[in-house]
Amino acid sequence: MSGDDKAYLFYMATLLTFIAGSFLYSQRGKFSQTLQQAMIWGLIFVGTITAYGFSDVFQKQIFPSTAVQNGAGSVTLSRANDGHFYANLKINDRFVEFVIDTGASTIVLTKDDAQRVGIDTDSLNYLGQAETANGTVSTAYARLGSVALGDIIDYNLPASVNGGELFGSLLGMDYLNLFSEFRINGDTLTLTR
Repeated sequence: MSGDDKAYLFYMATLLTFIAGSFLYSQRGKFSQTLQQAMIWGLIFVGTITAYGFSDVFQKQIFPSTAVQNGAGSVTLSRANDGHFYANLKINDRFVEFVIDTGASTIVLTKDDAQRVGIDTDSLNYLGQAETANGTVSTAYARLGSVALGDIIDYNLPASVNGGELFGSLLGMDYLNLFSEFRINGDTLTLTR
C-alpha cells in the first residue's frame, strides 16, 4: 500500500468516524432507530466505495471499447481507463477484443480466442517462438478468413496463436501497417486506410 493509499484510507476513516459520531450524538435516546439508520448509512458507504473501486470494471462491462466509424476507411478508438487502446474485431463472424500493441509484430490470438473463431488449436504446430514480457513462448501460424474493424474488412490475414498464457489477444504491427495513417491524439487513436 503506497503512502497516498494510506493517506486516503486515513482520510476516509476519519470522515466516517466524524459522520457516525455526529449522527449518534443527534440521535441520543433512540437506540434501535439509530442503529437501523447507522446500518443503512454504513451499507450506502460500503456500496459507494465498492462502486468507485470497481468503476473501471463496470465501465468495461457496459462499454467494452468505444469505436467510432468516421466514414469509409477510418475508425477512431478511445483510450481505456488502463491507458491502452482496445478494438473489437469481427473474425470469422465472431467478435474478439484486442489490445492495440505496437510492440507485437503480428496479430496474436490467445488459444481461447483462436478456438472461438474456429481454429483447431490442438492440430496446430507450435514451432515458432516469441519473446514476451513473461519470457519466450511457443507460437503457431494460422490464417484468418475475414477480419473486420467496423466497415473495414480484410481477408486471409496471417496470425499467430500463442501457445502459452496470454492476458488477451494482441493487434500488432502487421495489421496496423495495413492502414496508411495511425495517429494518436490525446485519448483517441485514429486508423485511416
